[in-house]
Amino acid sequence: MPITIERFVEKIEKLKAEMDTGKLKHGEYDMRLARIITELRDEKLAADRDKLSTTIDNLLERGVITPSVKTHLRKRLGLE
Repeated sequence: MPITIERFVEKIEKLKAEMDTGKLKHGEYDMRLARIITELRDEKLAADRDKLSTTIDNLLERGVITPSVKTHLRKRLGLE
């Protein structure tokens, strides 16, 4: 079953919240982000490229991800 954009956003928001509260260290954040990306690539994201790009831009604008995470996501998900 493909992953939805909504589920992707939930996972990224949860990751950010755990980082903000100190539950995760940077290395753990990186490992969990890599796991999310792998899951997206393996199970396919149920969205078109434009919608995914817009979602990633929105996550950056809301402060959920940093510019470097945005770049990393776009590269790893084949959006660049």
